[in-house]
Formats: sequence, structure tokens, C-alpha cells
Amino acid sequence: MNKHLIDYTLHLADNALILGHRNSEWCGHGPVLEQDIAITNISLDLIGQARNFYQYAATLLNAQKVSPPAGGGDLEGAVTEDNLAYFRNSSEFKNILLTEQPKGDWAQTILRQFFFSACQIYLFDKLKESKDEQIAAIATKSLKEITYHLRWSSEWVIRLGDGTEESHDRMMKAIILLWNYTDEMFLPAEYELQMLNNSVGSDVTLLKESWMQKVKEVFSEAGLTIPLTSTMHTGGKEGKHSEHLEEILKELQSVARAYPTATW
Repeated sequence: MNKHLIDYTLHLADNALILGHRNSEWCGHGPVLEQDIAITNISLDLIGQARNFYQYAATLLNAQKVSPPAGGGDLEGAVTEDNLAYFRNSSEFKNILLTEQPKGDWAQTILRQFFFSACQIYLFDKLKESKDEQIAAIATKSLKEITYHLRWSSEWVIRLGDGTEESHDRMMKAIILLWNYTDEMFLPAEYELQMLNNSVGSDVTLLKESWMQKVKEVFSEAGLTIPLTSTMHTGGKEGKHSEHLEEILKELQSVARAYPTATW
């Protein structure tokens, strides 16, 4: 169970870290100051969630006396949250592909956050009842933040979809770009199935109905339509990523890899 628990914890952490990093690319570049601050705060919330999950994963790894991740093989001593964030290679990351897609314009960023938060809120609401006390505690602590993320992104989807002709067109283009990455949230990896069987995780297949209902509700108010498509991109949960994750990690990990023994 421990390997699957570690993989599951890393999956939750990686989702939050990669999306948090993507959102942070708007810092200083938001459309207005208030929203620049809002998207930056959401980034900090997500990175805080990632830290909590990485710290727990490191505890689990150290309890098993597992060596540091492959990318940080030269490091000595106990595994830390920094090892897990900065010294794993892209194939070791388990985030969904949606989180690593390029920042794009404001519409794409807003829509991606909405899709993610609309799933995360139902997932974490289940995880607060997890048999694993640490995962339950992190989920419970995070729900207040996620509630805000969902409300904020929903309002922006509606504002842009029901706004000007240009803002509506940008939202529709964002939907076409990102919709094919949404199914992965509801397709369980092996470690998710194992955690479900051990009453640690949740059945992600059952989250889709609630997620779709929320999406339809917001899209209806925004005057947006769901595309008809049968092509879905998956693999991120198993470490099969796009070139975009390589680009993210190159930037995210550059300082830590340049100075692997530095302390802060």
C-alpha cells in the first residue's frame, strides 16, 4: 500500500505545484491590479497545498528509507519536499496534462482554473473523510481556498463568456483548446484505484457527473457551449507528459539544480 500511497500523494502535490507555477506566470502581468493579485494569491494557495502533500510524501519515503528521486540522486540524507519538487524528472511527475498546458491568454488561464477547481472541490470534499488522517487534514484545510478558487474562476468565465464579442470568442477558443484534457481527471490511475480500495482515496469516476453539472450551469449563464469531441489526451498521471512540462521544470528547477547543496 505504501508505494501506491506515495504515488497518490505525489499526484495530488504535482497537480497543485504545476498549476500554481503556471498561474504564477501572470504575476505582474494581470489585466488589472486587483486580478493580478488574485491570480497570484491562488498560485500561493496551490503551492501551499503542494508543500503539504510533498512533506507527507517525504515522510512516507523516509519511513521506508527510500533513496531520493532519480533527478536528485547525488543528494545525501533524508528526502525533503524540495527533493520532490526540484529533483524529479518529468517522467516522475504525476500531474494531469491540463495543469501543464501553456499559460495562454486570460481566458485560457481562467477556464483551466475553473475546470480544475470544479473537480478538486468535489474530490477534496470526499478526501476530508479519508482513512488516511494526513490526507484528510490537508483536504479539509484546503477546501476553503478551493471554494474561493471555484467562485472566482466561475465569475470570470461568466464575465468573459457573456461579455463582448471578443471576450466570448476567446472563451470559446479556450474551451476548444482545453476541453480534450478534462477527461483525465476522471480516469483513475492504478494508485488511485488502490487508494480507493483502501478507503484512502475517492472514486474519481463518480466525480464527473457533479463536475459536468457545474460546468453546464456556469456555461449556460455565460452563453458558452460544450464542444462535441471524442479525442481525449491522457497519460499525465502515469508520467507521460507533453513538452510543456519539460519547459516548466527547466525554469522551476533551475536554481535548485544549479546549487543542489544550498540552504535557505
